[in-house]
Amino acid sequence: MERYEAYGFSGAMSGAFLLSCLLFAAVSRRQRGPYMDEVFHVPQAQAYCHGRFLQWDPMITTLPGLYLLSVGVVKPAAWLLGWTGSVVCSVGMLRFINLLFSAGNFYLLYLLLFKIHQKNKAVSGFQRILSALTLAAFPTLYFFTFLYYTDPGSVFFTLFSYLMCLYGNHKTSALLGFCGFMFRQTNIVWTVFCAGNVVAEKLNEAWKIELQKKKDEKISSRKGSFSDLTRILQFLVKYLLSPKNLVTLTALTWPYIILVCLFFVFVFINGGIVVGDRSSHEACLHFPQLFYFLSFTVFFSFPHLLTPTKIRKFLLSLKKHPVQYSLVTLISLFLIWKFTYVHKYLLADNRHYTFYVWRKVFQRHELVKYLLVPFYLFAGWSFADTLKSKSIFWILMYFVCLLAVTVPQKLLEFRYFILPFLIYRLNIPFLPLYRQLLELAFYILVNAVTFYLFLNRTFQWENSDEVQRFMW
Repeated sequence: MERYEAYGFSGAMSGAFLLSCLLFAAVSRRQRGPYMDEVFHVPQAQAYCHGRFLQWDPMITTLPGLYLLSVGVVKPAAWLLGWTGSVVCSVGMLRFINLLFSAGNFYLLYLLLFKIHQKNKAVSGFQRILSALTLAAFPTLYFFTFLYYTDPGSVFFTLFSYLMCLYGNHKTSALLGFCGFMFRQTNIVWTVFCAGNVVAEKLNEAWKIELQKKKDEKISSRKGSFSDLTRILQFLVKYLLSPKNLVTLTALTWPYIILVCLFFVFVFINGGIVVGDRSSHEACLHFPQLFYFLSFTVFFSFPHLLTPTKIRKFLLSLKKHPVQYSLVTLISLFLIWKFTYVHKYLLADNRHYTFYVWRKVFQRHELVKYLLVPFYLFAGWSFADTLKSKSIFWILMYFVCLLAVTVPQKLLEFRYFILPFLIYRLNIPFLPLYRQLLELAFYILVNAVTFYLFLNRTFQWENSDEVQRFMW
């Protein structure tokens, strides 16, 4: 990191943290008590604070990583600073843990952008800082910085694990992956993703050697025609059926394999992935979740995905491959018809934005969900097109992880899209500076509206005196 870039990053991070502290104070003044899922998380953390480690709320679905870390931070701080009484493990103190995670995420995002795009000398330090700031302000994640939720910590350990993987520190990466798993069980998918990065790199090296042997310059490790894809899949099967190659890959990825095995042991002993409230968190094949994720990504990455050039290229692709697109359209229609699920929480809880998205869009007419298929096709094509700088093996691995983390979820919940979005966004090329600034301005605007609604547009339910607030 050059001196001026270091100064610029320090200034951006300090300014963002100061602004977050001011916003944290405003949120804490307006909402002093636990809100939404905090009514489960805060008492559980406070029970751990008082040494009651065997006490457990059966409504909590995740493992106790957040509570254990909170106690590990707050208790020593209280001892050093002489804090006593109710301030220790208070709601505000516990929420402040996520403010620290938010700062850590900013730093990790910057380091990841630096590592992933280090070969691109055209990217300036200012662009890296701006991109890291933009992702740190990603509205769905940034909002939960100010509440005691698992998301900031889950993202922190997953990004840290990914960073260590890219630097080849796989044992450290797996250990951090375990910490991420303790925050949210589905983060095991991103442990598989880290192992997949290693495998994809070896596959890409072997594929290039294969091309040299055949002296076929027309086929590359990037996306190509259908026949190219067929040859790549044949190569993939052949490579993975070789005992020598499997031994090599196992030697490289054994820390991740151990962690995945531990995950399966946990699932067997626990009788499922979620810890509590299982009736409301049942896994299913909810394939339209992929379409929702693509729509979510287009919305938050429109400077990357929704441009006149992209639209023209998509229409040309559509004209060039009508049969393939017709087949994908039919499959999409079938998946929507047979595999659309509507969770009871989605219909009942009017505090979440998803409630209004579903009511205002999908419930307008039975045919709406089918009429959106052309948009899904464009979103999927544009999404894949921005990843064309990655190897085909990396893309296949990412899409497998994307399916694994989204499709089994019955509930449409934007928080479930945070990590796959960030991983995607980190790996696509940098935009021109003016479009980066547009993206940051858009995130700031969305955050401003979100916090205005949360703080000022409160309401009450007929059967409750509690103040209700709008949120992600």
